Order: sequence, then structure tokens, then C-alpha cells
Amino acid sequence: METINNRAFRLSWISLASALILLLSPFIVSAHGVDIGAVPISAVEVIALYDSGKPMAGGQVAIYAPDEPLEPWLTGTCDEEGSFIFVPDYSRPGLWEIQVRLAGHGDLIRLEVTAAEEAVVDGSGGLSFLQKIVMALVVAWGAIGTAFYFSRRSS
Repeated sequence: METINNRAFRLSWISLASALILLLSPFIVSAHGVDIGAVPISAVEVIALYDSGKPMAGGQVAIYAPDEPLEPWLTGTCDEEGSFIFVPDYSRPGLWEIQVRLAGHGDLIRLEVTAAEEAVVDGSGGLSFLQKIVMALVVAWGAIGTAFYFSRRSS
């Protein structure tokens, strides 16, 4: 009798701990998409933010010149606000690529630089609203399919 009560007590604590972990998991685990942009000024300011709006502090920046797409022209690190400022070499006009990465998250944008010391952002990275909706539907469909698969196997 004592072993049954002891086992039931342990199972109830394990169940309670499991329930707490499941309830707190959205706060423990956090995944981020990335959205970066660039604002042309006399220099170019790259601003890297997660989808949540939180700055990508410490993000590794690699800038590629149009005539050397495989070798970074400049590398650096974003500050606490997710910002990185640089002055492109205006004697090398063309499509520059700016990549920001941190802990498996990142994005790449293109910057058109002209010889007239102008820089124009060619689109921005990140996911569109439609892409986010499709991703959410795919995850939900996968969860529902997995639940049906396991419920069918147990019966």
C-alpha cells in the first residue's frame, strides 16, 4: 500500500512539473525572425531588428562590394540598438550586399551605390505578412496531422 501511494505521489509531482514546463515554455523558448534595413545618410546606417522589434545587438555585419561578392569588403558588429554605420566606397558603384547574422538568425539586403555618392536600398529583408500567415498555417497543419497520426496508432 505504501509503494502505491509513494508512486502516485511521485507521478503527481512529475505531472505538475511537466504542466508547469509546458505552460512556461513560451516564455522560456523564444524564436526570432529578423528584419534589417538601411537608411542612406552621408554614411549608411544599417539597422537590424528581430521581428519583435528588439534590436539585434552584437549582430555580425558583413558588407560585400559589387566587384568582390565572395570576400567581405568590411566586417563589424551592431551596437546595442542593432545599428552599424559605414561609408561605402563610392568609386565602386553597383549593388552592394549587407548581411547581418547572430546566433543562427540573419538576413541580407542589397544597397545600390552610385558614383554620385548616393545609396538606395533595393528592398528590405524579413518575411512579408503573407509569408508569416503561410508559415503559421503550415505549423498548425503539421501539429494537427501529428495529433491525428498518434491518436490513430493508439486505438
